[in-house]
Amino acid sequence: MGTPGQEIFTTADGLAVPAVTEEGMREVDRIAVEDTGPALFQMMENAGRNLALQAIDMMGPAWASSKVVVLAGTGGNGGGGICAARHLANRGADVTLSVTRVEGLGEVPAYQRHVFLGTQGREASVGELPADGVGLVIDALLGYSLKGAPRGAALEAIRWANACAAPKLSLDVPSGVNSTTGDTPGEYIKPAATLTLALPKTGLKAHLTGDLILADIGIPVACYQKMGLKYQSPFGAAYRVPLRQSDSAQGERAAISR
Repeated sequence: MGTPGQEIFTTADGLAVPAVTEEGMREVDRIAVEDTGPALFQMMENAGRNLALQAIDMMGPAWASSKVVVLAGTGGNGGGGICAARHLANRGADVTLSVTRVEGLGEVPAYQRHVFLGTQGREASVGELPADGVGLVIDALLGYSLKGAPRGAALEAIRWANACAAPKLSLDVPSGVNSTTGDTPGEYIKPAATLTLALPKTGLKAHLTGDLILADIGIPVACYQKMGLKYQSPFGAAYRVPLRQSDSAQGERAAISR
């Protein structure tokens, strides 16, 4: 699965944080779900709550009166977005959720949608979304598992988001960006900020992510140790910390796939 390389992201106080490729992050998820925990639902809930808090921070004092549109895909990334939509709606925000294909939702994301439907939030297709007056767009369409250029409903949602004047907040990886290489094989979201989960991804180049924030989703250090990663928690008393590229990223980008 590749050989370890140099850490290419650091926190504000200089702590190096290892980055993973798509393959590496898939292994993190596998070890967590099959061995160390937490369960998928727990990780999704932690991701969604952090995403909601990041959205509130981005909108500032006017968050409760701002219109928020959440674009969600059918996988785990979409489930995190749906969870965030619920947390925002529970706090009184004006939330519209647009799922690319409701019938394609996985079991856990479908449950997140079930819970969301108990809030005051609304659902709409991309074609029904407001053309203006939106305060923030949350991108939870594709996540770290991009397979070629976006197409179909995901592409339609990306085009709507990029045409919308509101700032965008991407979950984990901007939709349309390859999480390993940073390549953009087609159209992609251009966010003001990206909230990446657990570990940064090697393809998160500064010109693609906007502000980059790392979110704690509850994965224990034992999971990273099983992958052979040198890991020290960067979170301290926080659940979200800003990241920057370290000086070593100015040369050849080193990938850690496990």
